[in-house]
Amino acid sequence: MMEYREITKGVSIPVLGLGTWGMGGKETPNKARDSETVTAIRMAIELGLTHLDTAEYYGAGHAEELIGEAIEGMDRKTLFITSKVWHNHLRRNDLLNSMRASLKRLGVDQVDLYLVYWPNPDVPLKETMGAMEECIREGFTRFIGVSNFSAQLMQEAQSYLEGTRLIANQVQYSLLDQKPRMELLPACRKMGVSLVAYRPLERGALLETPNSVMDEIAEAHGKTRVQVAINWLISQEGVFTIPKSTNPVHLMEFLGALGWRLTPDEWVQLAAAYR
Repeated sequence: MMEYREITKGVSIPVLGLGTWGMGGKETPNKARDSETVTAIRMAIELGLTHLDTAEYYGAGHAEELIGEAIEGMDRKTLFITSKVWHNHLRRNDLLNSMRASLKRLGVDQVDLYLVYWPNPDVPLKETMGAMEECIREGFTRFIGVSNFSAQLMQEAQSYLEGTRLIANQVQYSLLDQKPRMELLPACRKMGVSLVAYRPLERGALLETPNSVMDEIAEAHGKTRVQVAINWLISQEGVFTIPKSTNPVHLMEFLGALGWRLTPDEWVQLAAAYR
């Protein structure tokens, strides 16, 4: 059974979503595995991973097209779709054009969450956040947030918003990269901003790094390293994660992170073992 929590007041989404970086290509489109990818996205949705995360940058927009194909005919209300604007499109007109192009590729009238994907010091943050707020007024997105913003920059971004709150900051966060829990996560909680963790398994590196503490805890719970690593993240208040896979076996494995919790002692032991 999927677990849900509020990403913002009154809106609950799965603690586990589906990341799509690398689906349909990386910096350029790659259509060689389109059929397999669409099937995997549909399977993920059937399993309850109804938070779909993508970006205009992924496969130069092709990841968005694949999601659009996968969700065609589905009840839009059952999905929570996040997309992101790349850092070279943060001027007002560029951002609004990016937003419209993402909607067209996804085949939807509105996304649920639109994020600024990396800050750009060459573009005034005030202009960017004004354009993001405009996206809400135009009905292009329900909510806005940021990605890869420090606590200080996140607070600055919020200061430029007139009638809107940031609801999420998407950052790299895992047992192998615990920096966000030192300063960013406390700042997010103070501001009422959810933290969405990408690369929860560090592209497999977490599975390859020998760690006796991890192995003992996984054995004690009858779980895999993948499931323990994901559980370590979602055990934290206000944290969501978006693992990525097109492998049906791996998608099923992700679900084994749900329905149980590490003990507080185990959580601390894991954090220390990987720090």
